[in-house]
Amino acid sequence: MVFGLFQRRDAPTPSTTERVYGLIVAQARAPIFYRELGVPDTVMGRYEMIVLHAFLYFHRLKAAEPAAKDAAQDVFDLMFSETDSALREIGVGDLTVPKRIKSMAGVFYARAAAYDAALTSADDADLIAALAAGPFEGADAPGARPLARYLRLSVEALAAQSVSALVQSGPAFPQAEASS
Repeated sequence: MVFGLFQRRDAPTPSTTERVYGLIVAQARAPIFYRELGVPDTVMGRYEMIVLHAFLYFHRLKAAEPAAKDAAQDVFDLMFSETDSALREIGVGDLTVPKRIKSMAGVFYARAAAYDAALTSADDADLIAALAAGPFEGADAPGARPLARYLRLSVEALAAQSVSALVQSGPAFPQAEASS
């Protein structure tokens, strides 16, 4: 009825997928990455940090049971849905958005492959190179070494968390540190 227009409605409760993705984005937006480690505070710099943190979450769940893989796929789908919305909000034209999403998905897969390969090596040189090409946009970045250490600490921290906790509550990332 008309009177329903004036009633206060509670905000909808975010879904588990939205909460998990929200934690990934919140960690990716931590000021230390931009202020202290020198990740460019640009649209692509922030996207690269979301990619890095989403990779960490997906990397942890890739060997998990099918239900966890389904949850990871839901987070992945939401990530690109949100990216689509963000591109539209900053004024990217409707005809250009699908092309940009395709390009950004390519960035995600390239970074995920590079980080995955670099994590298999005990030497940080490959990981630092992958990070320099990613979040630091190819620049000589002194922040790449502490970010590589943070990436390895994050892998360890997420490995210590149960799959059910990761799926239901989301990832608990470690604190990043600026010192190398």
